[in-house]
Amino acid sequence: MKKGYFLGIYKLLLTAAALILVTDLRSQDPQFSQYYANPVYTNPAFAGSSTVGRGVINYRSQWPSISGTFRTFSASYDEHYDIINGGIGIMITGDEAGEGTLRTLSLSGVYSYQIVINKYLTVRAGIQASIFQKSIEFGKLKFYDQIVKQRGFVYLTQELPAAPTVFYTNFAAGVVAYTNYFYGGFAIHNLNEPSPDFYSGNNDQSTVPSVVPMRYTGHLGLMIPIVKTRFEKRSTNLYPNILYMQQKQFNQLNAGLYLSKGQYVIGGYFRQNSVNSDAIIFLLGLRLPKLRLGFTYDATISDARPGARQSYEVSLAFELRKRTPKKTIRSIKCPEF
Repeated sequence: MKKGYFLGIYKLLLTAAALILVTDLRSQDPQFSQYYANPVYTNPAFAGSSTVGRGVINYRSQWPSISGTFRTFSASYDEHYDIINGGIGIMITGDEAGEGTLRTLSLSGVYSYQIVINKYLTVRAGIQASIFQKSIEFGKLKFYDQIVKQRGFVYLTQELPAAPTVFYTNFAAGVVAYTNYFYGGFAIHNLNEPSPDFYSGNNDQSTVPSVVPMRYTGHLGLMIPIVKTRFEKRSTNLYPNILYMQQKQFNQLNAGLYLSKGQYVIGGYFRQNSVNSDAIIFLLGLRLPKLRLGFTYDATISDARPGARQSYEVSLAFELRKRTPKKTIRSIKCPEF
């Protein structure tokens, strides 16, 4: 046999394994490695936590070496308003799996309320309401009853077709406490545990409804000044931070730090779940007066590495307008998103 034949079989098996993994984890939410650079997605309490209007765009490509894996996009804008003593934000997210086979699109509105405890400590509590659209291209799916040995997929499947699109609502809430050098928070997503069921109308009593379980997120971090200067943007600071997530029986821990020196940022993270070590994450960033760019490279270290060596993520944050902050606004300086 030729080497190319075995390589083709190997890639096919890896793809099948990835699809099985997708089936097992179909009720999990997409996540970003740069969670500190996507604050409103991480916790709705972060809405309005900056003294300026903040726009954030994130894009993640999960395991691009395997055809038909995950691509996730997120865009948000949030700002603090004195009249309501809190922040308002809007967010759009999109997720695609299986070369467009399964698509998810959501629109979210976010509100947070600021509580000043004392001159050092501030607390924000936030809520989020979302509308989700999930769609599937049934014709791209393959089933065992279509297979003929040595000929591949030949027959039409006898599986019942799924509804092409479903809509559902979703809710989240969170709280974050912070000073100039510390922050910590907790959030719960999927409060109503929605059921995006493509088969709810086919009268198949054997179908078990699909439910998106609650996701619990805890996070905290520090800012450690290394070199102070008259100009804050020229200082050198160290930002260790950690995030833990739990969704039903699945969990994930991200721990690491990044160093900022003037306009440059460099860092690294380690991601671990309950089954195995997942990835080592390398970060490079650039902070300009009204623009911030971040790039991460996730190097897979689990058993999936032979076929899924890496993932990529890019973040862009910008200020749409400058404002003169009033004393009632307590912005988060730790970490600087």
